[in-house]
Amino acid sequence: MAVPARKTSKSKKRKRRTHKGISAPAVSFDHALGEYRMSHHVSLKGYYKDKKVIDN
Repeated sequence: MAVPARKTSKSKKRKRRTHKGISAPAVSFDHALGEYRMSHHVSLKGYYKDKKVIDN
């Protein structure tokens, strides 16, 4: 089993992990329906780009 020769410093470890952050989902307000929805997703009422795509 490989063992590191030296301890990894805090700064080196944190630089390596910088890309692992969590980002907030892209949520926008849909003025046609008057509710919030995720971008590029169908709304809960079945609309996408102001057109009915899913019948409930």
